[in-house]
Amino acid sequence: MTSSDSLFTGSIPEVYDRYLVPLIFEAPARDLVSRLLRAEPKHVLETAAGTGALTRELASMLPASGSIVATDLNQAMLDHAATRLSSPGRLTWQKADALALPFEDHTFDAVACQFGIMFFPDKIQGCREAKRVLKPGGAFVFNVWDRIADNEFADVVTQVLATMFPKDPPTFLARTPHGYHDLAEIRQHLTAAGFALIEVDKFAATSSAPSARDVAIAYCRGTPLRHEIEARDPSRLKEATQKSTEALVRQFGSGAVERRIQAHVITAKV
Repeated sequence: MTSSDSLFTGSIPEVYDRYLVPLIFEAPARDLVSRLLRAEPKHVLETAAGTGALTRELASMLPASGSIVATDLNQAMLDHAATRLSSPGRLTWQKADALALPFEDHTFDAVACQFGIMFFPDKIQGCREAKRVLKPGGAFVFNVWDRIADNEFADVVTQVLATMFPKDPPTFLARTPHGYHDLAEIRQHLTAAGFALIEVDKFAATSSAPSARDVAIAYCRGTPLRHEIEARDPSRLKEATQKSTEALVRQFGSGAVERRIQAHVITAKV
């Protein structure tokens, strides 16, 4: 992972929330919350909350007596999330590093993280911090994307950019969002962090968008992939979006498009 992989700044939060969230985050969020609520938690911590896709699902499904602390390392993402959802007294937005959480031991019934652990520079430490703030019997519930070949929109965009920049292809999507799918490695990290009970399930669904261009905008302009494109040639961002659109149309058709997405869902307990 490079230093730009976790930079969700500038216009990225708005584009991310408008295009990427409905494309690939809403359905997994509903799935993750349904699993988390099986333990009937009252106080939930969310790490790497982003623009609040999972937070909104939590707020709508958690009993009224429950509370949520939603954290992220990027203040810009939290600021945008707060414009979408406000629930004083029940929901707190707080900037925090998942590797050094500013909370006392045994504070929360559950810790949730949607597609965030892949961005942790030290994944064992991130898991260790989740365990530290959990109450006895609590659960750390998170999901990670499967390999990029099983997430076809992201795979097509990555291939397009490799042809545009053959000497130095932008690999953000394969390297980071889709770079932490080895279940043996994930289990090893959780075990090293002190978790004893680890359950793994697969999540598969159909991702859809009104147009191929919406998909291209989502990935090229709504993720840190944008930084990689602009670092190579800032004048080619428009071209990258257009070429990605054209490739998506060729493979999946014009008009509304849909393809599969696939992820792993992990529940870890002490």
